[in-house]
Amino acid sequence: MNPRGLRARLRRLPVVTRLVLAVAVTMSLVLTGAAGLVYWRVKTALDQQLNDDLTTYQHSLDHAVRAEAPLPPGPSGSLQQVLDEQGRVLRSSDALRHRLLLTTAELDAVARGATVRRDVGSLLPITSDTLRLQAKRVAADRQTRIVVAAVRRGHRDEALRELLAQLAFASALTLIAASYVGYRTARAALRPVERYRSGAATLADGAPNTRLDVPAERDDEITRLGHTLNHMLDRLEAAAERERRFVADASHELRTPLTLMRAELDVALHRPRSAGELIETLRSVDTEVQRLIVLSNALLDLEELGSTGHITRSPARLADLVETAVAPYVRTAERTGRVLSVQASDTVVDADARWLVPGIGNMLDNALRHGTGTVRLTAAAHEGRLRLCVTDEGPGFPTEFLPRAFDRFTRAEASRTSEGSGLGLAFVHAVAAAHGGTAHAENTGHGSAVTLDLPC
Repeated sequence: MNPRGLRARLRRLPVVTRLVLAVAVTMSLVLTGAAGLVYWRVKTALDQQLNDDLTTYQHSLDHAVRAEAPLPPGPSGSLQQVLDEQGRVLRSSDALRHRLLLTTAELDAVARGATVRRDVGSLLPITSDTLRLQAKRVAADRQTRIVVAAVRRGHRDEALRELLAQLAFASALTLIAASYVGYRTARAALRPVERYRSGAATLADGAPNTRLDVPAERDDEITRLGHTLNHMLDRLEAAAERERRFVADASHELRTPLTLMRAELDVALHRPRSAGELIETLRSVDTEVQRLIVLSNALLDLEELGSTGHITRSPARLADLVETAVAPYVRTAERTGRVLSVQASDTVVDADARWLVPGIGNMLDNALRHGTGTVRLTAAAHEGRLRLCVTDEGPGFPTEFLPRAFDRFTRAEASRTSEGSGLGLAFVHAVAAAHGGTAHAENTGHGSAVTLDLPC
């Protein structure tokens, strides 16, 4: 089978099945290795004992052949055979009679002085007359004799077969037990994951305020995953709520100027109008169009600023940035009889002037539009932080408005009849977030203050 195809099929299996397969394969390798080691040690010990018995018997036969004495009896079931150099049987056990135990090649090897040892019969399948023989050349009365000693392997083979059966049985039981334990452990470990999946599916089906049931007394990987998912659900629910509120507020803000434009046009078309009346109608429509343009540009700027990829920091003199931001509002302050006070340190900061300048402008516009008295702007950089603060001497923000002062389309006046779109401070907050800083609004006791704190 193609290895890639096998891996692909394994990846399609459930996680529990893959874990059980991994445990089973690993345990099979371990048990096979352990069984092989035990079998080798026992076989080595039995073979050593059998070889010692065979060597002892061989020595007694060699001594008897040299002394031309009767061949001594060996271990139970042992066999012996004495041959001349041509392979003729001179003496042999009754069970062998004239049947040679050695092959022609083995006779030649022993005749040249080699010692031959080999097994007759196999462990599996079971065969009769299993032997281990050893043949050596012996000099007797100036003649060369080949002495063959053989002992039966029946007890040794039976012990090894019994050992194999016991090892196979124990390994099978161990593998089944390990697989079962692995299955139960994997199911227990993944049960919370399945519970989390079911909870997430419920949320996906539209169930509100769904949260995962995470044990508070645990602190393992699965529990931390549950806390992370709950935090993600909180963020998603908050984002969905902000989206619903944004759509509702944007619809309201767009509906007002469009309704006014429609009303002006209906009145103009209802009956003939003089040139002066038509010009007045067009001016009113133009005002609402300008309001729509400003609102659309503000929304587009907020969406563009929401991506940090649009922030390009570069060194710039803080005094120049502040001067550029303040310039459009000097005449506005003069027309309303307000004082605009500016205090900026002459230092270089690392910021995106494209967004920072209109951010400062929105802070000033908010103070001039909704505050009273002197508007003060202070800008200073210290220890890598840029702090911009705009204060006024007005009544300040309503207490209930402060927590949502930087939300989109929020205004201190609930009727929404005042000037402005409710996006100015939202833009200030977006500038702060894009630069990795913060925006803060508060009441000072003598008016309101909006502060922008950025790393520079």
